[in-house]
Amino acid sequence: MNNKEISSKDGHHHHPDNHDIIVIGASAGGVETLQRLVRDLPVDLPAAIFVVLHTSAESPGLLHSILNQAGNLPASYPQDGELIQEGHIYVAPVNFHLLVEQGIIRVVRGPKENRHRPAIDPLFRSAARYYGPRVIGIILSGMLDDGTFGLLAVKRLGGVTVVQDPADAPYPDMPANALRRVEDVDYVLPVAQISLLLVKLAREVPALPLSKEIPALIHQLKIEDDFALSNIPDHEVLNTIGKPASIACPDCHGTLWEINNNEVLRFRCRVGHSYTAQNLLIEHSESLESALYAALRILEESASINWRLAERAKEDNNLLSASGFMEKAVETEQQAAFIKRVLRRSKALDEQD
Repeated sequence: MNNKEISSKDGHHHHPDNHDIIVIGASAGGVETLQRLVRDLPVDLPAAIFVVLHTSAESPGLLHSILNQAGNLPASYPQDGELIQEGHIYVAPVNFHLLVEQGIIRVVRGPKENRHRPAIDPLFRSAARYYGPRVIGIILSGMLDDGTFGLLAVKRLGGVTVVQDPADAPYPDMPANALRRVEDVDYVLPVAQISLLLVKLAREVPALPLSKEIPALIHQLKIEDDFALSNIPDHEVLNTIGKPASIACPDCHGTLWEINNNEVLRFRCRVGHSYTAQNLLIEHSESLESALYAALRILEESASINWRLAERAKEDNNLLSASGFMEKAVETEQQAAFIKRVLRRSKALDEQD
């Protein structure tokens, strides 16, 4: 967390004494929210802005153009190794994680985290690790809780934490989870007021963090950054930040390690897939649903085949065989009906949620 150089618009390096690294995470409802946020930012903002918006791998990748048109600051998809410049918005490219290091940007195809690539936590973690109290972390509209641990890291390493007022967010889950898990968030504001706050904070001197947890947290953040950068450490290293859990990774089916940072319960496998408890539950629920639909298809096809064989056996006057095939057909139809009831019940619960 020593002072790190970034470039100003004139190309000169400096050791700033302000909050010059702004990291923003958004998901559902994030495009419109980001447009509102950047609209009022001045062209001379003395900070660099980094944005992660959850997108699918099939996204056309237009967010940088949308933000360019929405406000005064230039926005772009950065290249891996690009120098950080103040007064610029850097957007995570589709299907790539966005991280920061000493004066440079990293754009990498690391393992998915919280079911996403790009994910919010890798950006926030790396910013907290390298820039500490100079960071402003912002959580905007979205579902579930990606970004909660990253915001916690920003807080514990002395940065400023900002959360969109859930009542102002099109999808309030992500802001609400951040408020629930990150103690003493510095600012909770509607997005229209966040821009004015950033203009003020970007010119203020950061306070130094005092937490005794800093060395252990930086050790953890380095390990997790290595995973995101595909520098997969020996799995024994995971034992220094967590403990093996009796749960398999939904993505690669390897062992998950439980990482409990008190407020945020997370899981990570030895190749780097990472989940909060909420995201892990959703992933397992979706896997279960897929398995149930596959089982339903097999059972219905099996029943159909048994009925056809029963008809053929009756045509051949083989009544004993026909009876056996009919019995199997009825049994598989009953099993299929049970799975249909389970799926209907699951759908009804999802609609209630």
